[in-house]
Amino acid sequence: MDNSIWRKKPMHMFEQDMQKSELKRVLGKWSLTAIGIGAIIGGGVFVLTGTAAHYHAGPALAISFVIAGIGCIFAALCYAEFAAMLPVEGSAYAYAYGTVGELFAWIIGWGLILEYAMGAMTVAVSWSGYFNKLLHLFGIHLPENLTNDPVSYGGAAVNLPALVIVWFVTWILVKGIKEAASANNLIVVLKVAVILFVIIMGAFYIDVANWTPFIPEETLVQHESGEMLPAYGWGGIISGASAIFFAYIGFDAVSTQAGEAINPKKDMPFAIIASLLICTVLYIAVSLVLTGMLNYKDITGDALKAPVAFAFDVAGQPWAVFVITAAATAGLLSVMLVMMLGQTRVFLGMAKDGLLPKFFAEVHPTFKTPWKSTILVGAVVSIVAGFTPISLLGDMTSFGTLFAFTMVCLAVWILRFRDPNRDRPFKVSGLNIIAPLGIIVNTFLILNLGRTAQVFALIWLFFGLFVYFLYGRPKSHLNTRV
Repeated sequence: MDNSIWRKKPMHMFEQDMQKSELKRVLGKWSLTAIGIGAIIGGGVFVLTGTAAHYHAGPALAISFVIAGIGCIFAALCYAEFAAMLPVEGSAYAYAYGTVGELFAWIIGWGLILEYAMGAMTVAVSWSGYFNKLLHLFGIHLPENLTNDPVSYGGAAVNLPALVIVWFVTWILVKGIKEAASANNLIVVLKVAVILFVIIMGAFYIDVANWTPFIPEETLVQHESGEMLPAYGWGGIISGASAIFFAYIGFDAVSTQAGEAINPKKDMPFAIIASLLICTVLYIAVSLVLTGMLNYKDITGDALKAPVAFAFDVAGQPWAVFVITAAATAGLLSVMLVMMLGQTRVFLGMAKDGLLPKFFAEVHPTFKTPWKSTILVGAVVSIVAGFTPISLLGDMTSFGTLFAFTMVCLAVWILRFRDPNRDRPFKVSGLNIIAPLGIIVNTFLILNLGRTAQVFALIWLFFGLFVYFLYGRPKSHLNTRV
């Protein structure tokens, strides 16, 4: 028996988990790719583009997307090598458990829970906002006490659309992974079609004068909080990359679906890298179109909430606002679906190892989904989204993701030295360069997140350590391994 907090899960135990898995293997490489795209394309491209352009990078927002994408591709390559080698539930948590040790694995798993939970809550509230905007376009106005949380409203209230949509997504996820993937595929096709529409149609309304200067001189800009903060120049481009990083979250969710992939060793690396590259190209194109249609200084007020729709309104194409708002509403739905899907699979992996109660590992006999944990996640997310004002969660979600990315780059690097002869169906070339760069870039982006979000995220991780030493460590299945 090994009681060390650095104990590692043997590779043969991962192989046993794969053989005993009760989940249905129904996902091919394009379904897995669609899951990645479904998580990545959402509120980020429809909302954060305006905020990052006005407060951070100006027309050079496209460079911010490139920098954030580079940070992601380092992590994506490391994820791909691990996902092919260890195609099991748990994502980065499982990878760290087999290489760095149990304590690090727990911290990563706890960080992923933060990422997916806060991401789902944030997206649920954002979906409610777009849904209400869509209703307004048709002349339908719900009572304010049914579309706001009690704090924002100043009295008895509930964000009913946010609460209801979470339960709708929960129902889809309980019903089965095939149904969830089919719903996601449909939404992804719609989202990509509308993004291409924005790029192609918007290109006809670009005024190149709005791109001059492409990298504005560094200055101070007043934020909505009233603070005067530095913006533009190369410093603004870097802070813009941190600000829009939330828009990239999602490709790592592909790795949580290893237990339901038909051919995980081959299809997981393809889906991880393909979804990231496709979305990076789309993001860069949308940012160029947006800053070409609108001067970054004019993206203020209501334009910050829906910059892409606002750009077409200014261009004299109000009909496009309907299309874009509807696409954003649908797009956020699939992001929420993948976030909640990813969280339940992380729970499943941790519970199978004994670090969480068996409750989280129970699979429905008919639907073959972890239905109990899915319902619990749905209940928590719906309550928080319906009754709590959500703020700083974008940065907190980014913290959890960047932390996991950093640890994956470190873990795959360590394993190359410790077990160089292990079979690697997908092997990253130049890992001794890619892994350190991934660690450096993602750590740098963490340091550029908001200070308050960093503090809250660290409190969450500290609470996680308390749970680990109180429950996880004594209940770990490695305690009984001879």
